[in-house]
Amino acid sequence: MKKKAIINEAQLLLVGIPVLLWTLIPVYHMVLFAISPRDTATSGRLWPTTPTLDNFQVVFQQQHLYLQHFWQQLGNSLLIAVAVGLITLFVATCAAFAISRLKVRGGRTVMNMALFTYFIPAAFLAVPMYKTMANYGLLNNKWSLVLAMVTIASPYCIWVLKQASDKLPWELDEAARMDGATPLQLFRLVYVPLMVPSLVAVGTYSLLLAWNEYLYGFLLLSKESDLTLAVALGNFLGADDSPWELLMATGVVYALPPAAIYYAFKRYMVSGLTAGAVKS
Repeated sequence: MKKKAIINEAQLLLVGIPVLLWTLIPVYHMVLFAISPRDTATSGRLWPTTPTLDNFQVVFQQQHLYLQHFWQQLGNSLLIAVAVGLITLFVATCAAFAISRLKVRGGRTVMNMALFTYFIPAAFLAVPMYKTMANYGLLNNKWSLVLAMVTIASPYCIWVLKQASDKLPWELDEAARMDGATPLQLFRLVYVPLMVPSLVAVGTYSLLLAWNEYLYGFLLLSKESDLTLAVALGNFLGADDSPWELLMATGVVYALPPAAIYYAFKRYMVSGLTAGAVKS
């Protein structure tokens, strides 16, 4: 048994080490560019001869044409991501409760139809989404991006919460009803407290999805001060002589909030997103 365990561990390492390197090498190069002086950013060295934090100073003080609205755009990203996370969490929680615990007629059909939209690439839905927002006068409005991302994130979140909800014992619902609990009290006092890991998981998932969104932000927002930082970073690529060191420094700063959020809730992410995946 010990020999078999060693072989299994060796096999995991053979797979895990290349995957780890494949993941970390781009991050390493991003940091390498971020701490390199402008003239040496593309020198090909494994480490700059004179590492510097001046690029971060330029970013924080908005001392470049493409960084004039850095703090405002970072705030836009945070505001939109938090709004998407909260709204998606509310919609998905209520829908999953209605489908799983209240057994609303046609609920499963609606959920399956919503999941069916994932068969269509999100890029194909961008033009219809743009047209819809234009019809409702929401173009160049942050709410257009919020609503678009809630639409994209909700089907998966509903499915995850519904699967997790199905695992809750029905005896709890019956006991609460016998004590005279209304559906709203059942939702607030029984369902939500037991679903906290899954709620944190889907809330974090939808928040990170909105934080990293580029295509819909590019289509639905055009005013420079209303852009998310993810879209604003694309401006760097349009220059003839792109300041790569500033782009990477901004990228490092932009990557810190979602990394902090993920590691703060990672124990919920694994248990929450896999809840209900295997039936007992």
